[in-house]
Formats: sequence, structure tokens, C-alpha cells
Amino acid sequence: MNDSVQAIHELHALLKTCRCCPDMIPPVVTGKPVLSPVLSIGQAPGDKEGPAGKPFAWTAGKTLFKWFESIGVDEEQYRKQVYMAAVCRCFPGKNPKGGDRVPRRDEIEACAGWLQEEFALMKPELVIPIGKLAIGELMPVGKLTDVIGQQFEKELFGLQTSVIPLPHPSGASTWHRTEPGKTLLDKALKLIAAHPAWRGLFGQEL
Repeated sequence: MNDSVQAIHELHALLKTCRCCPDMIPPVVTGKPVLSPVLSIGQAPGDKEGPAGKPFAWTAGKTLFKWFESIGVDEEQYRKQVYMAAVCRCFPGKNPKGGDRVPRRDEIEACAGWLQEEFALMKPELVIPIGKLAIGELMPVGKLTDVIGQQFEKELFGLQTSVIPLPHPSGASTWHRTEPGKTLLDKALKLIAAHPAWRGLFGQEL
């Protein structure tokens, strides 16, 4: 195990002990401790992800991995080779009005330090934020139509990287199943498939 991979294992061990947000419900959910040039950022785990021990383990995950299958990468490959981070790593709990509670700003900021550490270790060449909350942590976003289907070159945590946003694959959302969302999603996936970091990781040719 090289030093960088060892450092990721050590970071995960520390992360899993974090209990600094009293309203967040553990366990901490992480992806595999893989050193990768591609980093995806989800929003926060749902109630099924903690027991499953992995991000995107339920309905939204099925949709997300269908999207990646459409560009030639299945769920197992993705989980093994892409570093899966999130804005918040614990389940925020349910919203009394329905759905999951949106994490508060103090909870988001408490988790941002972990993401900064991951960027420093990973030095990702491609970042894929999934959902408006995750996109909004990296760049200003008014409407999804302003950012989905585009590639942005950004400096994040002191590193230059490409950012290709995706909508959230929630079953409660119709955005990615109706126009112009469908077309913009397809465009975003094609941009991901064409990115050198993705092609290098999965050995794909244009």
C-alpha cells in the first residue's frame, strides 16, 4: 500500500469517528478508500445508506448507476475506481414535511474540512457534484439548466480541476426525466465520458 492510499485509509478511520453534529444520525457513510483522479460529491446519505455502509445504496443509486452504465461503466467499476465523497457524511434525519432534512450551514461547514483533506490527498482532475446542494458548494447555481451539460474549470481548495455537474437522481425529482433536463443530462454524461481523467481511469477511447 503506497503512502497516499495509506493516508486515505487513515483519513477514513478518523472520519468514521466524527460525531461533531448532534442532529446528524450516524454512522458516517463513506465510499471505498480509493486513490482516484475522479471524485464525485453527493449531498448526504439517506436512511438506507448507513445500514448498507455505502453511498447511493438505494433508489437514487440505481438511477445514478444507470446513467454511468450508459457511458460504459457499471456500478462495481465505479465504486472501485471513483472516490465517492459527499457534502455531509451522516444522515440528516427526516423533514417533518416529507423527505430528508436539508443539512444546515454549520453541518455543511463541519464536513467541509474532510472534503478539503480529500482534495489534498486525491488532487482530482475531474470532480462530479451530484445534485444542487453539492453543485452549490463548488460554484454559484441558480437553476440547474444554467450548469448541467457544461464543463467548468475551477480552482477548488487550491487545486485546478474540471467540474461536470449532474442533477440529483432522486425518484422524487422529474427534472432529469423531462426536457430540457433529459438532453442536458445526456450532454453532461458525454462530457464525463470524454474527459481525459475518466478515459484514463476506465481505459476508454473516444
